[in-house]
Amino acid sequence: MATSEILLIEPIEGLGAEGDTVVVKAGYARNYLLPQKKALPITRANRKQVEALKTRRASREAKNLEDAKFLAEKIGSLSFAIAVKTGDSGKMFGAVTVPNILEKTEEAGVKLERKQIQLADPIKELGQHTVTVKVHPEVEASLKFDVVSENPIQEEADAADES
Repeated sequence: MATSEILLIEPIEGLGAEGDTVVVKAGYARNYLLPQKKALPITRANRKQVEALKTRRASREAKNLEDAKFLAEKIGSLSFAIAVKTGDSGKMFGAVTVPNILEKTEEAGVKLERKQIQLADPIKELGQHTVTVKVHPEVEASLKFDVVSENPIQEEADAADES
């Protein structure tokens, strides 16, 4: 297979960041990266652009990290409850999943993406829960919330007294 060495002008997920020199298949470079102005072929003149791209990349990454730390603090201070339907004994119908959590965080004024919330299994119990939110590759935050019942839970003793 023919390959090409190219200089990335902008970050491309799964390939590299701006200023990186990468080796890709010739067709990918020729048909997509070069016409879309996402990369440049490696030449002596283009190598001079590498330093400018790397300084721009470093400042952008520093700003992203600072923004991520601020967002992590905001997420850590959030507190909300997710109301779910339960049976008389308090057993949940269904489960709390990532979309439910996303909806509540958006209501609280924090916009997150689905892939940022790391929930191993759906939550199927009432009570307080904590999930990890990956805000940035280097920054994680803990999001705490309560799962409560929409309807009042009757104790089994109360149910026996009513009979």
